[in-house]
Amino acid sequence: MQNTATPTHCPYCALQCGMNLTAAPDGTVEVSERTDFPVNRGALCGKGRTAPALLARNVRLTSPLVRDEGGALVPASWDEALDRIAEGLRRTRAEYGPDGVGVFGGGGLTNEKAYTLGKFARVVLGTSQIDYNGRFCMSSAAAAGIKAFGLDRGLPFPLEDVPKTGCVILVGSNLAETMPPSLRFLTELKENGGTLIVIDPRRTRTAEQADLHLAPRPGTDLALALGLLHLVIAEGRVDEEYVQERTVGWEDARAAAMAHWPEYVERITGVSVPQLREAVGLFCEPEAAMVLTARGPEQQSKGTDTVGAWINLCLATGRAGRPLSGYGCLTGQGNGQGGREHGQKADQLPGYRKLDDPEARRHVAEVWGVAPDSLPGPGRSAYELLDALGTDIRSLLLMASNPVVSAPRAAHIEERIRSLDFLAVCDVVLSETAALADVVLPVTQWAEETGTTTSLEGRVLLRRQAVTPPDGVRSDLEVLHELAARLGVEKGFPTAPEEVFEELRRASAGGAADYSGITYRRLAEEDGVFWPCPAAQPSDPSAPGDTAERAHPGTPRLFLDRFATPDGRARFVPVSHRATAEEPDDEYPVLLTTGRVVSQYQSGAQTRRVAELNAAAPGPFVELHPRLAARLGAAEGDPVAVVSRRGRAVAPARITSAIRPDTVFMPFHWPGEGRANSLTNPALDPTSRMPEFKTCAVRLEAVRP
Repeated sequence: MQNTATPTHCPYCALQCGMNLTAAPDGTVEVSERTDFPVNRGALCGKGRTAPALLARNVRLTSPLVRDEGGALVPASWDEALDRIAEGLRRTRAEYGPDGVGVFGGGGLTNEKAYTLGKFARVVLGTSQIDYNGRFCMSSAAAAGIKAFGLDRGLPFPLEDVPKTGCVILVGSNLAETMPPSLRFLTELKENGGTLIVIDPRRTRTAEQADLHLAPRPGTDLALALGLLHLVIAEGRVDEEYVQERTVGWEDARAAAMAHWPEYVERITGVSVPQLREAVGLFCEPEAAMVLTARGPEQQSKGTDTVGAWINLCLATGRAGRPLSGYGCLTGQGNGQGGREHGQKADQLPGYRKLDDPEARRHVAEVWGVAPDSLPGPGRSAYELLDALGTDIRSLLLMASNPVVSAPRAAHIEERIRSLDFLAVCDVVLSETAALADVVLPVTQWAEETGTTTSLEGRVLLRRQAVTPPDGVRSDLEVLHELAARLGVEKGFPTAPEEVFEELRRASAGGAADYSGITYRRLAEEDGVFWPCPAAQPSDPSAPGDTAERAHPGTPRLFLDRFATPDGRARFVPVSHRATAEEPDDEYPVLLTTGRVVSQYQSGAQTRRVAELNAAAPGPFVELHPRLAARLGAAEGDPVAVVSRRGRAVAPARITSAIRPDTVFMPFHWPGEGRANSLTNPALDPTSRMPEFKTCAVRLEAVRP
C-alpha cells in the first residue's frame, strides 16, 4: 500500500516553505515538493531537503537526562526529571521570590508553545523574567515599525508582491544564503524590468544579483539612509501630497536629514556621492518601490533609529501603504513573528498586547482565569536576563535556544549559565547549552507534532504531524502541563495543540495581532491566513434567510487605507547618525561583522548534526580582504586569531576581494575555538534592547605553529 504524503512546512527559517513528508515502513522520512504553496512553489534549500535527518533516533534525544552526583548527565524517567525541575523551581521561588526564576524561549517554538510558555511564566511561576532569542533577531525593526506605523508585522504585504514592484532596496540581507528559495522573487523582479539595490559591506551571492551594490562601512547604515533622504529632498523627489495627507512629523525628520549632506555621508560610509545619487534615481523613478531590511541594519546599538531612517525614506517618497510599495523586515527564525506576538517576550501579552496596558492585562487575565493584579510587570530583555543569571536570577527554564553559541559576549554568558543554582533545558538535541543543564528533557520537533507558525509575511500556517515521535519523547505542551500540576496549578495548561490555539484565539481577540478569526480548519483549507483576522461577524440581518457568519478574509496587505495609529497617519521619527558603540582604534583597528552561511542555521545545534550540511560547511572561517591578509602575512586556509575586548576566536582564513579591506566577517554557527560570538559586543539599542552583533572592533593575529 502506498504511503500518503503529509503537507507541512520546513522547520527552519521564516519562509516556512511548504513540503510534503512521507514516512516509510523502515522509519525513514522522505521530503518531496509541494508546488501549491506560493512562497517556495516546491523549491527547497539544502537545509529543508535534509531536515528529516534530525528525526533519526541516533541524532536526537530520546530520554530525559539528569545530572548525577558525579556531575554526569545520565538517563532518567520522566517522573524523576519533572520532579527535579519542579523542586528546583519551587526551591528558588521560596528562597529568592518569583523573579529568582527565569524563563528563556525561542523563535522556533510554535505559537501554541510560545503562548503557553508565557502563560506558564506569569501564572504558574509569577515571574517577570521571561524573554526569548527572537530579541536578537528583529526587535529593532519591530520597535521602528511600531513607532512609524503603530504595528509590527515583518512584511505588510505578501512576498508575491516583490517581483511586481519597480525597485527593491535590500539592506543587510544575504537572501541567497539565508533564505535561498526567496531569491526567485528578486530574479523575477529583474525579469519584470525592476531594479535591485543591495546594501552590504560584502559582495555576497545576493549582492552579485544587484543592479547596484553599495558597500558601506559596517555600522553606518543610518548615515546612508539619511544621505539618500537628503538627496530625495534636494532633488525635489518628495511626494508632498502623500506626506501632507498620510503622515505627521515631516518637518523635524526633514531637518535631521538635511544635516547629512552627500559628501559628509560619503566620508562616514565609504559610499561615493555618484553611487548615492544613482540609488536615489533607481528608487524614485518607478511608480512603486520597497525597502526590505534584515539583520545588517537591525543588529546594532542604534538599530531602531537605523530602521526608522529607512522607513522615513519610504514615507517621504510615498512608498508605504500603497500597492506594491512599502517597508518590510525579513524576519529570520521559523516562528520569529508569531513568537513575539503571544507572550514569551518580556513586555508583551498575547495578541501583541503590552504588558503595562491595564486593559490588556484585564482582557488576558479574564481568559486565563486570574486576577489582573496577579500578572507581573515587564521583565528584562534577552541579554539583560542572561547577564543576570547566577545573581538576581538563580534558576532558569530554557526552551529551544542555545545561548552558549548564539548570545553576544558568549564566553561571559556561558559563565553566567554555569553559575546558576539550577538549569532545565527542553530541546531536540543535546546542544552546547543543554550539556550544562541539571535536567534535559527530550521534546517533539516539527514533523512529530501539530502546531501553527507565523511566517515573515504574517501568514499563520498549520504544521501537521507526519510521524510518530520516538518512545521517551514528549511535547513542550506536555512538559508545561506536568510542571504546572506539580507546582499547584492543575488546570489551564492543555496538551492538545488545537485546544491551546482556541484559547490563544480568545486571548488575542481585539489585539494588534488578532488571530480570533483563524481556526485549524481554515488554515488547512486556505493554506494559511494573514493576521489581523478578527472573529467572524454576523452577516447582514436584513438579508432574508441569511443566518450564517461572515468570515474575515485575513489581511495580506496592511495600511492601504490607514496606518495602525490613532489618527491613521504614519509617523516620521527624526533620527541622526551616531557612531557605533565600539569604533576601531590603534589597539583594535579592524571591524568585525557576523552572519550566516547557506548550509548551517542559527547556533548550528541541529544543522551541525546533518552530514550533508557539514560536508558543505564544515566549520568556521575568517573572511578578509587580500590587502589585510598581506599585512598579516596570512595565506588561504591559515589559522587566524580574531581578538576583541571580550574574547578571542581562531579560524582558517578565507581571502576574498568581496569584502571591504577594513572589515572581516565570521559566521556564528559554531562553538569552541571558532565561536564568533566570543567577540561580539552586547551594547544594547536603547529602545529594542538589541545587542550590537553586526559590528565591533577587533585585531587580527597570525597563529604560528
